[in-house]
Amino acid sequence: MNNKTLSIVSYITPIGWLVSFFTGKENADSLLKYHLRQSFGLLIFGIVLSVILNILMSITSMYFLGYISIINLVLMIIGIINAANEVEKPLPIIGKMLEDKFSFIG
Repeated sequence: MNNKTLSIVSYITPIGWLVSFFTGKENADSLLKYHLRQSFGLLIFGIVLSVILNILMSITSMYFLGYISIINLVLMIIGIINAANEVEKPLPIIGKMLEDKFSFIG
């Protein structure tokens, strides 16, 4: 697989991220490293958002808060589009915070 394909796959589930990370480790260019960092941050953001929403919904019985989790799906789609267009553009809301994080990726 080429780096563009691996960049796209990195946004699709944690397994996709692992496949992209280990497959592209040796031939990683700046595009792949950038999208691996962004998608890893999105994965962490999704887990934290899910935990917070579950706590809020159990405390307040406001189950419509679950619709806020769609934010993660929208960010994932935006990331896939950016990777498909081979653009190193940060994700909205969380992307700027993630650009200099996760140095173990590259």
